[in-house]
Amino acid sequence: MAKKIEEKKPRRLGKRSWDNIKLAPAEAIELHEAVKVLKKFKGPKFDQSVEVCMVLGIDPKQADQQVRGAVAMPNGIGKSKRVIAFCQSDVAKEALAAGAVKAGGEELVEEIEKGFVDFDVAVASPDMMRVVSKLGRVLGPKGLMPSPKAGTVTPNVAEAVKEYSAGKVEYRNDKSGNIHAAVGKMSFSESDLAENLDYFIETIAKLRPSSVKGRFVKKISISGTMTPGVQVAYAGE
Repeated sequence: MAKKIEEKKPRRLGKRSWDNIKLAPAEAIELHEAVKVLKKFKGPKFDQSVEVCMVLGIDPKQADQQVRGAVAMPNGIGKSKRVIAFCQSDVAKEALAAGAVKAGGEELVEEIEKGFVDFDVAVASPDMMRVVSKLGRVLGPKGLMPSPKAGTVTPNVAEAVKEYSAGKVEYRNDKSGNIHAAVGKMSFSESDLAENLDYFIETIAKLRPSSVKGRFVKKISISGTMTPGVQVAYAGE
């Protein structure tokens, strides 16, 4: 006898979620007002991350319309990152002093091949990429492979380590043409969050590929880890 398939009941929203939904405006509003609304939402006890999602008018299948890079927020993002550096021995000391958890050349590559992946960002000097390239199958799927487009392949390794350790944000459009990024914590002041958001939005807006037709920034929304999204009005084009 075939087993009876049980229908899953829709998850009921709690009172806090309903209260927050009622506070969320139905239309896009000015950035500073959007931040004010976001800060009014009732949240959990932990300090939520604040994220921005930008829907871009790009064709993600076209190589010349990819949007990728990294940016250091004016007020940080309230989170440090574990950074490793692939570099020559004379630069390794500077990288460690700048905050790298590990730094080195072939010996670091061997350590990763043996299973070490306890880090969030990997930076490398250009001359080390011939050695690092053998880690493509290990680091590539995890999004940890150093890349010139992301700013993680650079001759100034120590400076890159310092920036990424402090929370420099990498961004890359997904398969639907959206950009997601953390821009701070809910405990940030309204002015600091607004400044970070404005800086990130304008950074992306300046990266408009020349082949894109029509509107580039189509929609923007901000949200906390456990809050509804608030649409942000953008008239920069």
